[in-house]
Formats: sequence, structure tokens, C-alpha cells
Amino acid sequence: MIPVRVSAAEPVADTTEMLRRRRHLWPISPPLLLGGLFAVAWGVLGVFRGLRGGDMSWDMGIFTEAVKGYAHLSAPIVDIKGAGYNVLGDHWSPIDALLAPAWWVWPSPLMLYAAQALLFGWSVWVVADTAGRVGTRGLGVAVGLAYGLSFGLQHAVDTGFHEVAFAVPLLAMVMRQLVLDHAERALWWALPLLAVKEDMGFTVAAVGVLVAVRWRLWLPGVVVAVVGAGSVFLDVLVLIPAFNPHHGYDYWEKVPGGSLGHLGIGAALLGLVWPVVKWQTLGWTFGVTGFVCLRSPLVLVAAPMLLLRFASTNPMFWDIGWHYSAPLMPVVFLAAVDALRRMEGARSHWQRVYRGQAIVVMVAAAIALTAALPLSLCDLVNPGTYDGGTHSAALRAADAIVPPGVTVTAVNPNLAMLAAKDRVFWAGDPKVDAACPDWIVIDTRWWQPDNDLVGWAERVHPGCSYVVRFNRDGVVDLARVG
Repeated sequence: MIPVRVSAAEPVADTTEMLRRRRHLWPISPPLLLGGLFAVAWGVLGVFRGLRGGDMSWDMGIFTEAVKGYAHLSAPIVDIKGAGYNVLGDHWSPIDALLAPAWWVWPSPLMLYAAQALLFGWSVWVVADTAGRVGTRGLGVAVGLAYGLSFGLQHAVDTGFHEVAFAVPLLAMVMRQLVLDHAERALWWALPLLAVKEDMGFTVAAVGVLVAVRWRLWLPGVVVAVVGAGSVFLDVLVLIPAFNPHHGYDYWEKVPGGSLGHLGIGAALLGLVWPVVKWQTLGWTFGVTGFVCLRSPLVLVAAPMLLLRFASTNPMFWDIGWHYSAPLMPVVFLAAVDALRRMEGARSHWQRVYRGQAIVVMVAAAIALTAALPLSLCDLVNPGTYDGGTHSAALRAADAIVPPGVTVTAVNPNLAMLAAKDRVFWAGDPKVDAACPDWIVIDTRWWQPDNDLVGWAERVHPGCSYVVRFNRDGVVDLARVG
């Protein structure tokens, strides 16, 4: 046998190649893992919230009916808002149709919670990976962690699925391209925002203006700006009224300028900065980045969203609650990443010093807010998240005995689950309630119209007779007789 000599350099070469591959994969793997962990956490919270009947509003029922309509290849009819109401006559959100294939596999409102968790997890990966590409591996993980813990995303998880779940990763991709100086790609990523909601057109326009001015791409930037702003007027003046039963836009009194006639220009301008809760919201929004985001011109992408909220006559838009701050989070965090890059070579000493402390501030602020408010991720260690007690069990049992394919009038905690299998109406509003529903499901802890529910049901629905089929822990099912 002829001996074979093995060069001592070969193992070294193999080891070097392995280390090179690891270094190549390392900037991608931690952000991907971080996004996956957040997606799993949010998915668990959402699914168990749905199972225990913890929906905060009727919105989950509305989106459940809309996605079910798309999945059946029909119009997104939402009877919760009125018999035969097409949800495109409420808000222009055709992007929800993308969830139809997922509905074929998992026809449940729990799928919407899981979808939102995945969309938010995608955005965490985008933010963390972008920060890692601009700076170091540690910077990417730290910024991604602070972003995932941000109050905007956690409040959105608390309130259930909304169409802005799509805006969050899309805006993250837009900001990623701007941070990496891929301005033309940012314009392409911005265009799908026009299908998320009618007011997103102004944000698209802001991206177009920024690209035109900052990168001197005048033609594509101006075109996208015009398309974005024009889409808002097309939506609220033409498309939404075409599907609306009243052939109009239901939110004129809440949009900027809706009350300008009796307030006057001065009062309307004052309303942009007062009451003080609006300043508090600005402090929360920019403060989660240690105010570093204000050092970057990219933060201007957030301006239309903030201005529209503050100009609205609806006080719910002014503070940090609900889901309204979710699309702001990828904007301010990636603007902060861009700012950190700018501050690296700053001439002033304080900017260089503060740059070194900014990441600590971001992470510390996110953790402190999560514990202090408290936000949704705190519920991961709350046993009540996974059980809900006897009342949640009663809600599930009440839903289970209602057969599929019937008409049901219900209140918020039951709407979404019932909407997945039945035609559901909202109790308490004669304009919305069904004429003579087959079943009525009432959670008396949430709403009790009368001590005698049978008598109330027969008064609200003249000529119909009802009998109690289920009554446990404040949850009552009434079935129509005959």
C-alpha cells in the first residue's frame, strides 16, 4: 500500500473556511432568531387571548368576517357593522385579502392573531438585521430587542389584529432601504402601503418627497408622492363611497379639517399641539430611541401619521394606547440607526459620547416601559393568560353549542369566534342587529341590556320567541323558537 501524506495545512484551511462561513451567517442568524422569538411570544399571547374571550373591541369580529368573505371568494361583508355592510366602504384595506389562503388552512380568528405575530416578527428581523449591517452584531441585536419591546408593538398585540399589521413590516422594509441608501427600492416597498388603509397615502407621499430631496431622484420621488397623496382623495371621495351603504365616508367628522368650519383655522392649528397628551405621545414615540431618531431626516416619514392623529377629533388617536403607534415604531427605530451612523463621525464631543450610551438607553427604556405600563409581554408569566377561569370556559361553551351557518346576535367577547362559522350581528344597536336572529349570545359581564333577557329579546325582535339554551357564569345563549 502506498502511504498518503496529508498536508498539515488542510485542517487549518478547513477551519478557516468554517469560521468564514460562520462569520458570514452570524449577522443574519441572531436577527432571524430574535424575530422568531418575538413572533412566537406574540402568537402565544394572541391565541390565548382569543381562546379566553379577551378581545377588547368588536374589531376582531369585523376582521374575521372580512377575511372569511375574501376566503370564500366573495365580497368582504361585515354584518357586525350592518346587514350586508361591505368593509371596503369603511376603510380601504384590500390588503387583508392576502390572508385568505391562510383562512383555508386555519378558519379561525386565532389565525389572525398568529398572522399579526408573524408580520411583527418579520419587522423585528428587518430592524435588527439592518442595524447589524450598519453597525456591529451587538448593535443589531440590541436595537432589535428594544424595537420588539417597544410600546407601539405591544399595545397592538393587546388590541388584536388590525390592518396596520401589514404596515409595520412594509414600513420596516421602506426604512431599511433608505438606511442602506437604496432609495429606489424604498419607493417600491412603499407602494403596497396604499392597500393597507386610505390614510397611508400621505406616508407614501412623504417617502416620495424624502427620496426626491435627499437622494435627488426627482422624477420617481415626485411621481410616488403624487400617487400617494392622490390615492387618499381617490379612496375617500370615490372608492370608499362606492362600497359604503350611505355612499359617503363615515369619518369626515374625525379627519383633519372635518370640523374646520365651526372651529376656525386658528383653533384647528392649536389642536395639533393641544391638549398636553399630544406632547406626551411625542415624548413616548421619540423617547423610546433616546431621542436619537431626531438626528436623522428619515424620521420625517413619521410626520404624516402623527399629524393625522393629532388633527383628528377622536381623542383615542392622541395617546399611545391601542394599535395606532405600531406603524411608527419601525420608522423611529430605523431613523435612530441612521442617526447613530451619522453621529459616529460627528465633530461635537457630546454627540460621540451620547452615541455610545444611546443603545443602553433604548434597551433600558423598552424594558422599563414593558414592566411599568405593563405591556403584553408581561402576560407571558401570568397564569391567567393561559386559563382565564370559569368565565372563559363559559364563553367557549356558549359558542360551541351555537350551530354553524346560523344568524347570531352577540357582544364583543363572542363576536370573533362566532363570526368564523356564522353570520354575526352586533347586539345593542337596532340599526346593526339582525331582524330576527336564530341565536342571541350575551356576556352579561360585558353588557346586560335587561335582567329579563328573554323578555328583552322578544321586545327588540317583535314576533320572535326565544328560550334559554345556556346560562353559566354570566354568559347566556338564547335560541329562537319555531
